Amino acid sequence: MTTPKMPRGAAARDKLLRAAAEELAETGELEVAAVSRRAGVSAGLPYRYFGTRSGLLIAVLDAFYQRMSDAAAMREYDAPTWADRERQRVRDWVTAAYADPLAPLVLGGLVGDAEVAAANTRHLHQMIEVGARNIAKAQRAGDLPADRDPEFLAAATLGGTNTLLSVALTRTERPPVDRLIAEAWTYLAGAVGLTT
Repeated sequence: MTTPKMPRGAAARDKLLRAAAEELAETGELEVAAVSRRAGVSAGLPYRYFGTRSGLLIAVLDAFYQRMSDAAAMREYDAPTWADRERQRVRDWVTAAYADPLAPLVLGGLVGDAEVAAANTRHLHQMIEVGARNIAKAQRAGDLPADRDPEFLAAATLGGTNTLLSVALTRTERPPVDRLIAEAWTYLAGAVGLTT
């Protein structure tokens, strides 16, 4: 059985995205000419697919959030309690961030223009919206105290967890991933009012 080939245009776009992510992770900068050199393509090709440097940076950002969504944020977990499901989500979120070379940059506040900042805000708001629905459902089921605003809780726990991760990922010596998972879960459980 042969693996289906990616269409030529999609393959070129994917190659540029990978090169841009590598360039950004290694240098902390995203210069279009450097991305072209790294990808081994003409200097103009990134502009054909992404329009501008900001367009390329947003595509890199979109790909990062898609990986994090697939790994944890948008996953459905099959466990008997909300706490069990969310403990697994925290484990997957932290593990994915530890493995992704762009996580320290994105979670630490990726530098870009207003267009890039708006794209980052859009992703965060999507995750807050999903988190708020998740928390509200747990409140209705009696798994969480119902006296707190689900959207505020989702925003606070996402922001707190990402800040915790940003600090850990940029330390000279990263703490062991299991320790950070335990720290993140302790924080989240306390924030939402879990008592056990």
